[in-house]
Amino acid sequence: MIGALILILLLLLINQGLFNSYAKKHKWFSKKLMNSLFIYHLFFFLVYYTYATFNRSDSKLYFERPQWGNSWGEYFGTSTTFVDFISWPFINILGFNYEMMMVMFSWFGYVGFVYAYLFFRENIPIKIKVFNLDFLTLILFLPNMHFWTASLGKGAPIFMSLMMFAYGINQPKSRWGIILLASIITYHIRPHVFLFVAAGTVLGYMTGKEKISLWKKVLIYCAMIGSLIIVQDTILGVAGLNESEDLVEGFDQFSTERANSLSNSGSGVAMANYPLPLKLFTFWFRPLFFDAPGILGLIVSAENLIYLLLFFKVLKLDFIKFIKKSPISVKMSLTTFFLASLAMAFVMSNLGIIMRQKSMVMYFLFFVIYYYLAQKKYDKIIKLKRRKQATERAKLEIES
Repeated sequence: MIGALILILLLLLINQGLFNSYAKKHKWFSKKLMNSLFIYHLFFFLVYYTYATFNRSDSKLYFERPQWGNSWGEYFGTSTTFVDFISWPFINILGFNYEMMMVMFSWFGYVGFVYAYLFFRENIPIKIKVFNLDFLTLILFLPNMHFWTASLGKGAPIFMSLMMFAYGINQPKSRWGIILLASIITYHIRPHVFLFVAAGTVLGYMTGKEKISLWKKVLIYCAMIGSLIIVQDTILGVAGLNESEDLVEGFDQFSTERANSLSNSGSGVAMANYPLPLKLFTFWFRPLFFDAPGILGLIVSAENLIYLLLFFKVLKLDFIKFIKKSPISVKMSLTTFFLASLAMAFVMSNLGIIMRQKSMVMYFLFFVIYYYLAQKKYDKIIKLKRRKQATERAKLEIES
Protein backbone atom coordinates (compact mmCIF):
# COMPACT_ATOMS: atom_id res chain seq x y z
CA MET A 1 0.00 0.00 0.00
CA ILE A 2 3.03 2.29 0.46
CA GLY A 3 3.61 2.17 -3.31
CA ALA A 4 0.02 3.23 -3.90
CA LEU A 5 0.40 6.21 -1.54
CA ILE A 6 3.61 7.32 -3.29
CA LEU A 7 1.86 6.99 -6.66
CA ILE A 8 -1.07 9.12 -5.42
CA LEU A 9 1.35 11.90 -4.41
CA LEU A 10 3.09 11.68 -7.79
CA LEU A 11 -0.24 11.87 -9.64
CA LEU A 12 -1.24 14.83 -7.48
CA LEU A 13 1.85 16.67 -8.75
CA ILE A 14 1.07 15.66 -12.34
CA ASN A 15 -2.44 17.03 -11.84
CA GLN A 16 -1.07 20.44 -10.90
CA GLY A 17 0.97 20.58 -14.09
CA LEU A 18 -2.11 19.58 -16.10
CA PHE A 19 -4.21 22.21 -14.30
CA ASN A 20 -1.65 24.96 -14.89
CA SER A 21 -1.61 24.12 -18.59
CA TYR A 22 -5.39 24.34 -18.94
CA ALA A 23 -5.66 27.39 -16.69
CA LYS A 24 -3.46 29.25 -19.20
CA LYS A 25 -5.76 28.23 -22.07
CA HIS A 26 -9.06 28.79 -20.24
CA LYS A 27 -9.48 31.65 -17.76
CA TRP A 28 -12.53 29.97 -16.25
CA PHE A 29 -10.62 26.77 -15.32
CA SER A 30 -11.00 26.10 -11.58
CA LYS A 31 -8.01 24.36 -9.97
CA LYS A 32 -9.83 24.32 -6.64
CA LEU A 33 -12.79 22.44 -8.10
CA MET A 34 -10.56 19.93 -9.89
CA ASN A 35 -8.47 19.26 -6.76
CA SER A 36 -11.65 18.72 -4.76
CA LEU A 37 -12.87 16.36 -7.46
CA PHE A 38 -9.61 14.41 -7.27
CA ILE A 39 -9.98 13.89 -3.51
CA TYR A 40 -13.61 12.86 -4.06
CA HIS A 41 -12.57 10.38 -6.75
CA LEU A 42 -9.88 8.92 -4.49
CA PHE A 43 -12.58 8.24 -1.91
CA PHE A 44 -14.37 6.06 -4.44
CA PHE A 45 -11.10 4.34 -5.26
CA LEU A 46 -10.94 3.36 -1.56
CA VAL A 47 -14.59 2.28 -1.64
CA TYR A 48 -14.06 0.10 -4.71
CA TYR A 49 -10.77 -1.29 -3.38
CA THR A 50 -12.50 -2.26 -0.12
CA TYR A 51 -15.37 -3.80 -2.09
CA ALA A 52 -12.93 -5.77 -4.30
CA THR A 53 -11.05 -7.02 -1.24
CA PHE A 54 -14.09 -8.85 0.12
CA ASN A 55 -15.96 -9.63 -3.09
CA ARG A 56 -15.31 -11.10 -6.51
CA SER A 57 -13.88 -8.41 -8.80
CA ASP A 58 -12.69 -8.46 -12.40
CA SER A 59 -9.91 -6.06 -11.36
CA LYS A 60 -7.96 -8.97 -9.85
CA LEU A 61 -8.03 -10.86 -13.13
CA TYR A 62 -7.05 -7.70 -15.02
CA PHE A 63 -3.97 -7.55 -12.80
CA GLU A 64 -3.05 -11.23 -13.14
CA ARG A 65 -3.54 -11.66 -16.90
CA PRO A 66 -0.73 -9.33 -18.12
CA GLN A 67 1.73 -11.46 -16.11
CA TRP A 68 0.90 -14.65 -18.02
CA GLY A 69 2.39 -13.65 -21.41
CA ASN A 70 6.00 -13.35 -22.48
CA SER A 71 5.89 -10.12 -24.48
CA TRP A 72 3.96 -6.86 -24.62
CA GLY A 73 3.05 -7.28 -28.26
CA GLU A 74 0.97 -10.40 -27.74
CA TYR A 75 -1.54 -8.35 -25.74
CA PHE A 76 -2.23 -5.86 -28.51
CA GLY A 77 -5.83 -6.28 -29.60
CA THR A 78 -9.35 -5.12 -28.89
CA SER A 79 -11.70 -5.33 -25.91
CA THR A 80 -10.28 -6.90 -22.72
CA THR A 81 -6.96 -7.62 -24.42
CA PHE A 82 -6.24 -3.93 -24.94
CA VAL A 83 -6.73 -3.19 -21.24
CA ASP A 84 -4.08 -5.85 -20.58
CA PHE A 85 -1.92 -4.16 -23.21
CA ILE A 86 -2.17 -0.85 -21.32
CA SER A 87 -1.39 -2.57 -18.01
CA TRP A 88 1.56 -4.68 -19.21
CA PRO A 89 4.39 -2.08 -19.00
CA PHE A 90 3.21 -0.79 -15.62
CA ILE A 91 3.19 -4.31 -14.15
CA ASN A 92 6.10 -5.96 -15.92
CA ILE A 93 8.49 -3.04 -16.41
CA LEU A 94 7.68 -0.54 -13.64
CA GLY A 95 6.77 -3.26 -11.15
CA PHE A 96 3.35 -1.92 -10.13
CA ASN A 97 1.48 -4.09 -7.64
CA TYR A 98 -2.31 -4.55 -7.55
CA GLU A 99 -2.96 -1.48 -5.38
CA MET A 100 -0.81 0.72 -7.62
CA MET A 101 -2.62 -0.49 -10.74
CA MET A 102 -5.93 0.30 -9.09
CA VAL A 103 -4.68 3.82 -8.35
CA MET A 104 -3.34 4.24 -11.90
CA PHE A 105 -6.59 3.28 -13.58
CA SER A 106 -8.56 5.29 -11.05
CA TRP A 107 -6.51 8.28 -12.19
CA PHE A 108 -7.42 7.50 -15.80
CA GLY A 109 -11.06 7.74 -14.74
CA TYR A 110 -10.37 11.02 -12.97
CA VAL A 111 -8.76 12.47 -16.11
CA GLY A 112 -12.06 11.66 -17.82
CA PHE A 113 -13.84 13.96 -15.35
CA VAL A 114 -11.31 16.73 -16.02
CA TYR A 115 -12.04 16.53 -19.74
CA ALA A 116 -15.78 16.32 -19.05
CA TYR A 117 -15.44 19.59 -17.11
CA LEU A 118 -13.51 21.16 -20.00
CA PHE A 119 -16.06 19.89 -22.54
CA PHE A 120 -19.05 21.27 -20.64
CA ARG A 121 -17.52 24.54 -19.49
CA GLU A 122 -16.01 25.49 -22.85
CA ASN A 123 -19.26 24.95 -24.73
CA ILE A 124 -21.63 26.26 -22.04
CA PRO A 125 -20.37 29.40 -20.26
CA ILE A 126 -23.76 30.08 -18.62
CA LYS A 127 -24.27 28.64 -15.14
CA ILE A 128 -27.49 26.75 -14.48
CA LYS A 129 -29.00 25.64 -11.18
CA VAL A 130 -31.11 22.50 -10.76
CA PHE A 131 -32.51 21.36 -7.41
CA ASN A 132 -30.84 24.52 -5.96
CA LEU A 133 -27.43 23.15 -7.00
CA ASP A 134 -25.04 24.14 -9.76
CA PHE A 135 -25.75 21.78 -12.66
CA LEU A 136 -22.13 21.14 -13.61
CA THR A 137 -21.01 20.57 -10.02
CA LEU A 138 -23.91 18.16 -9.50
CA ILE A 139 -23.08 15.92 -12.44
CA LEU A 140 -19.33 15.99 -11.77
CA PHE A 141 -19.89 14.57 -8.28
CA LEU A 142 -22.45 11.85 -9.07
CA PRO A 143 -21.26 8.81 -7.05
CA ASN A 144 -22.12 6.01 -9.51
CA MET A 145 -19.99 7.66 -12.20
CA HIS A 146 -16.98 7.72 -9.88
CA PHE A 147 -17.47 4.21 -8.50
CA TRP A 148 -17.29 2.52 -11.91
CA THR A 149 -14.34 4.63 -13.10
CA ALA A 150 -12.15 4.14 -10.00
CA SER A 151 -10.70 0.69 -10.61
CA LEU A 152 -8.59 -1.47 -12.89
CA GLY A 153 -10.73 -2.41 -15.87
CA LYS A 154 -12.42 -1.04 -18.99
CA GLY A 155 -14.57 1.60 -17.31
CA ALA A 156 -11.88 4.16 -16.47
CA PRO A 157 -9.97 4.33 -19.80
CA ILE A 158 -13.11 4.22 -21.98
CA PHE A 159 -14.68 7.08 -20.03
CA MET A 160 -11.44 9.04 -20.27
CA SER A 161 -11.18 8.52 -24.03
CA LEU A 162 -14.81 9.50 -24.68
CA MET A 163 -14.49 12.76 -22.74
CA MET A 164 -11.14 13.51 -24.41
CA PHE A 165 -12.79 13.04 -27.80
CA ALA A 166 -15.74 15.26 -26.87
CA TYR A 167 -13.37 18.03 -25.77
CA GLY A 168 -11.06 17.65 -28.75
CA ILE A 169 -13.72 17.66 -31.46
CA ASN A 170 -14.69 21.23 -30.57
CA GLN A 171 -11.41 22.42 -32.15
CA PRO A 172 -10.20 19.52 -34.33
CA LYS A 173 -7.45 21.49 -36.05
CA SER A 174 -5.53 22.32 -32.87
CA ARG A 175 -6.57 19.22 -30.88
CA TRP A 176 -6.07 16.50 -33.47
CA GLY A 177 -3.60 14.70 -31.20
CA ILE A 178 -6.17 14.39 -28.41
CA ILE A 179 -8.79 13.22 -30.92
CA LEU A 180 -6.44 10.60 -32.38
CA LEU A 181 -5.41 9.22 -28.99
CA ALA A 182 -9.02 9.16 -27.78
CA SER A 183 -10.16 7.40 -30.97
CA ILE A 184 -7.44 4.74 -30.67
CA ILE A 185 -8.33 3.99 -27.04
CA THR A 186 -12.09 3.99 -27.66
CA TYR A 187 -11.84 1.74 -30.71
CA HIS A 188 -9.52 -0.78 -29.09
CA ILE A 189 -11.51 -1.08 -25.85
CA ARG A 190 -15.03 -0.91 -27.26
CA PRO A 191 -15.12 -0.95 -31.10
CA HIS A 192 -18.92 -0.58 -31.23
CA VAL A 193 -18.77 2.59 -29.09
CA PHE A 194 -16.25 4.03 -31.55
CA LEU A 195 -18.87 3.40 -34.25
CA PHE A 196 -21.46 5.43 -32.31
CA VAL A 197 -19.02 8.29 -31.68
CA ALA A 198 -18.01 8.39 -35.35
CA ALA A 199 -21.65 8.38 -36.48
CA GLY A 200 -22.48 11.13 -33.99
CA THR A 201 -19.56 13.27 -35.18
CA VAL A 202 -20.45 12.93 -38.86
CA LEU A 203 -24.12 13.74 -38.19
CA GLY A 204 -23.13 16.70 -36.02
CA TYR A 205 -20.95 18.21 -38.75
CA MET A 206 -23.62 17.56 -41.37
CA THR A 207 -26.46 19.26 -39.50
CA GLY A 208 -24.88 21.60 -36.93
CA LYS A 209 -25.81 25.30 -37.07
CA GLU A 210 -22.16 26.42 -37.36
CA LYS A 211 -20.91 27.60 -40.73
CA ILE A 212 -18.03 25.27 -41.53
CA SER A 213 -15.99 25.40 -44.71
CA LEU A 214 -16.51 22.59 -47.20
CA TRP A 215 -12.95 21.29 -46.93
CA LYS A 216 -13.26 20.88 -43.16
CA LYS A 217 -16.50 18.93 -43.53
CA VAL A 218 -14.98 16.72 -46.21
CA LEU A 219 -11.93 16.10 -44.00
CA ILE A 220 -14.10 15.05 -41.04
CA TYR A 221 -16.32 12.84 -43.21
CA CYS A 222 -13.38 11.11 -44.88
CA ALA A 223 -11.55 10.59 -41.58
CA MET A 224 -14.54 9.11 -39.75
CA ILE A 225 -16.08 7.11 -42.61
CA GLY A 226 -12.65 5.89 -43.69
CA SER A 227 -11.90 4.75 -40.15
CA LEU A 228 -15.18 2.85 -39.99
CA ILE A 229 -14.48 1.08 -43.30
CA ILE A 230 -11.02 0.04 -42.08
CA VAL A 231 -12.26 -1.32 -38.73
CA GLN A 232 -15.69 -2.62 -39.79
CA ASP A 233 -14.69 -6.29 -39.44
CA THR A 234 -13.54 -5.76 -35.85
CA ILE A 235 -16.71 -3.85 -34.94
CA LEU A 236 -18.96 -6.53 -36.44
CA GLY A 237 -16.79 -9.21 -34.89
CA VAL A 238 -17.76 -8.01 -31.40
CA ALA A 239 -21.20 -9.45 -32.01
CA GLY A 240 -20.00 -12.27 -34.24
CA LEU A 241 -21.48 -10.59 -37.33
CA ASN A 242 -18.34 -10.24 -39.45
CA GLU A 243 -19.32 -13.27 -41.55
CA SER A 244 -23.08 -12.77 -41.37
CA GLU A 245 -24.99 -12.45 -44.64
CA ASP A 246 -27.94 -10.67 -42.95
CA LEU A 247 -26.72 -8.12 -40.39
CA VAL A 248 -30.21 -7.25 -39.10
CA GLU A 249 -31.15 -10.88 -38.49
CA GLY A 250 -27.68 -11.61 -37.10
CA PHE A 251 -27.85 -8.75 -34.60
CA ASP A 252 -31.36 -9.74 -33.56
CA GLN A 253 -30.18 -13.28 -32.85
CA PHE A 254 -27.07 -12.06 -31.00
CA SER A 255 -28.99 -9.57 -28.85
CA THR A 256 -31.66 -12.14 -27.95
CA GLU A 257 -29.10 -14.76 -26.90
CA ARG A 258 -27.05 -12.20 -24.96
CA ALA A 259 -30.10 -10.77 -23.19
CA ASN A 260 -31.37 -14.21 -22.22
CA SER A 261 -28.00 -15.26 -20.79
CA LEU A 262 -27.67 -12.07 -18.71
CA SER A 263 -31.25 -12.28 -17.43
CA ASN A 264 -30.46 -15.58 -15.71
CA SER A 265 -28.10 -13.91 -13.20
CA GLY A 266 -29.03 -12.64 -9.74
CA SER A 267 -29.94 -9.11 -10.82
CA GLY A 268 -31.27 -10.10 -14.23
CA VAL A 269 -34.39 -8.59 -15.78
CA ALA A 270 -36.38 -10.12 -18.64
CA MET A 271 -35.74 -7.26 -21.06
CA ALA A 272 -35.80 -9.45 -24.16
CA ASN A 273 -39.61 -9.26 -24.23
CA TYR A 274 -39.84 -5.55 -23.34
CA PRO A 275 -41.05 -3.05 -25.95
CA LEU A 276 -38.34 -0.61 -27.10
CA PRO A 277 -39.42 2.37 -24.93
CA LEU A 278 -39.31 0.16 -21.81
CA LYS A 279 -35.92 -1.25 -22.83
CA LEU A 280 -34.54 2.28 -23.05
CA PHE A 281 -36.18 3.33 -19.78
CA THR A 282 -34.62 0.32 -18.05
CA PHE A 283 -31.17 1.09 -19.42
CA TRP A 284 -31.33 4.79 -18.56
CA PHE A 285 -33.16 4.87 -15.23
CA ARG A 286 -33.18 1.48 -13.54
CA PRO A 287 -32.65 0.19 -10.98
CA LEU A 288 -35.07 2.37 -9.06
CA PHE A 289 -35.89 1.80 -5.42
CA PHE A 290 -38.43 -0.97 -6.10
CA ASP A 291 -35.91 -3.25 -7.88
CA ALA A 292 -32.57 -2.19 -6.38
CA PRO A 293 -30.09 -5.10 -6.06
CA GLY A 294 -28.56 -4.62 -2.60
CA ILE A 295 -27.18 -1.54 -0.82
CA LEU A 296 -25.24 -0.41 -3.88
CA GLY A 297 -28.46 -0.64 -5.87
CA LEU A 298 -30.23 1.69 -3.41
CA ILE A 299 -27.48 4.29 -3.81
CA VAL A 300 -27.66 3.97 -7.58
CA SER A 301 -31.45 4.24 -7.42
CA ALA A 302 -31.14 7.68 -5.82
CA GLU A 303 -28.81 8.73 -8.62
CA ASN A 304 -31.14 7.26 -11.25
CA LEU A 305 -33.94 9.36 -9.79
CA ILE A 306 -31.81 12.43 -10.46
CA TYR A 307 -31.30 11.23 -14.05
CA LEU A 308 -35.05 10.84 -14.44
CA LEU A 309 -35.83 14.29 -13.02
CA LEU A 310 -33.21 15.86 -15.31
CA PHE A 311 -34.68 13.99 -18.28
CA PHE A 312 -38.13 15.43 -17.51
CA LYS A 313 -36.68 18.92 -18.06
CA VAL A 314 -36.30 18.28 -21.80
CA LEU A 315 -39.71 16.64 -22.29
CA LYS A 316 -41.11 19.82 -23.77
CA LEU A 317 -42.33 20.79 -27.21
CA ASP A 318 -39.62 23.36 -27.79
CA PHE A 319 -36.90 20.71 -27.29
CA ILE A 320 -37.39 19.45 -30.87
CA LYS A 321 -36.99 22.99 -32.17
CA PHE A 322 -33.88 23.38 -30.04
CA ILE A 323 -32.33 20.20 -31.46
CA LYS A 324 -32.93 21.33 -35.04
CA LYS A 325 -31.04 24.58 -34.41
CA SER A 326 -28.44 23.13 -32.05
CA PRO A 327 -24.66 23.18 -32.69
CA ILE A 328 -22.37 20.28 -33.62
CA SER A 329 -21.52 19.39 -30.02
CA VAL A 330 -25.18 18.90 -29.06
CA LYS A 331 -26.09 16.80 -32.08
CA MET A 332 -22.95 14.69 -31.73
CA SER A 333 -23.71 14.10 -28.05
CA LEU A 334 -27.35 13.22 -28.62
CA THR A 335 -26.59 10.86 -31.51
CA THR A 336 -23.80 9.10 -29.60
CA PHE A 337 -25.96 8.75 -26.51
CA PHE A 338 -29.01 7.45 -28.36
CA LEU A 339 -27.18 4.99 -30.63
CA ALA A 340 -25.19 3.55 -27.70
CA SER A 341 -28.35 3.32 -25.59
CA LEU A 342 -30.27 1.66 -28.39
CA ALA A 343 -27.61 -0.99 -28.97
CA MET A 344 -26.98 -1.76 -25.29
CA ALA A 345 -30.67 -1.75 -24.39
CA PHE A 346 -31.13 -4.74 -26.71
CA VAL A 347 -28.18 -6.62 -25.22
CA MET A 348 -28.24 -5.75 -21.50
CA SER A 349 -30.55 -7.71 -19.18
CA ASN A 350 -28.66 -7.41 -15.92
CA LEU A 351 -29.10 -4.39 -13.64
CA GLY A 352 -25.59 -4.76 -12.23
CA ILE A 353 -24.04 -4.60 -15.70
CA ILE A 354 -26.40 -1.80 -16.74
CA MET A 355 -25.22 0.32 -13.77
CA ARG A 356 -21.64 -0.07 -15.00
CA GLN A 357 -22.15 0.21 -18.75
CA LYS A 358 -24.28 3.34 -18.85
CA SER A 359 -21.61 5.37 -17.02
CA MET A 360 -19.86 5.55 -20.41
CA VAL A 361 -22.56 7.55 -22.16
CA MET A 362 -24.72 9.37 -19.58
CA TYR A 363 -22.54 12.48 -19.72
CA PHE A 364 -23.57 12.95 -23.35
CA LEU A 365 -27.20 13.15 -22.22
CA PHE A 366 -26.27 15.54 -19.40
CA PHE A 367 -24.53 17.78 -21.93
CA VAL A 368 -27.65 17.97 -24.12
CA ILE A 369 -29.87 18.77 -21.11
CA TYR A 370 -27.41 21.36 -19.78
CA TYR A 371 -27.09 23.07 -23.16
CA TYR A 372 -30.88 23.14 -23.58
CA LEU A 373 -31.43 24.77 -20.17
CA ALA A 374 -28.58 27.23 -20.77
CA GLN A 375 -30.00 28.16 -24.18
CA LYS A 376 -33.41 28.85 -22.64
CA LYS A 377 -31.79 31.03 -19.95
CA TYR A 378 -29.74 32.88 -22.57
CA ASP A 379 -32.82 33.49 -24.76
CA LYS A 380 -34.68 34.81 -21.73
CA ILE A 381 -31.82 37.19 -20.86
CA ILE A 382 -31.69 38.50 -24.45
CA LYS A 383 -35.46 38.94 -24.49
CA LEU A 384 -35.38 40.94 -21.24
CA LYS A 385 -32.54 43.13 -22.53
CA ARG A 386 -34.44 43.89 -25.73
CA ARG A 387 -37.57 44.68 -23.75
CA LYS A 388 -35.59 47.00 -21.47
CA GLN A 389 -33.98 48.73 -24.47
CA ALA A 390 -37.39 49.15 -26.12
CA THR A 391 -38.78 50.68 -22.91
CA GLU A 392 -35.84 53.09 -22.65
CA ARG A 393 -36.27 54.13 -26.29
CA ALA A 394 -39.98 54.73 -25.72
CA LYS A 395 -39.20 56.94 -22.68
CA LEU A 396 -36.70 58.97 -24.71
CA GLU A 397 -39.25 59.49 -27.49
CA ILE A 398 -41.87 60.67 -24.99
CA GLU A 399 -39.41 63.06 -23.34
CA SER A 400 -38.32 64.48 -26.68
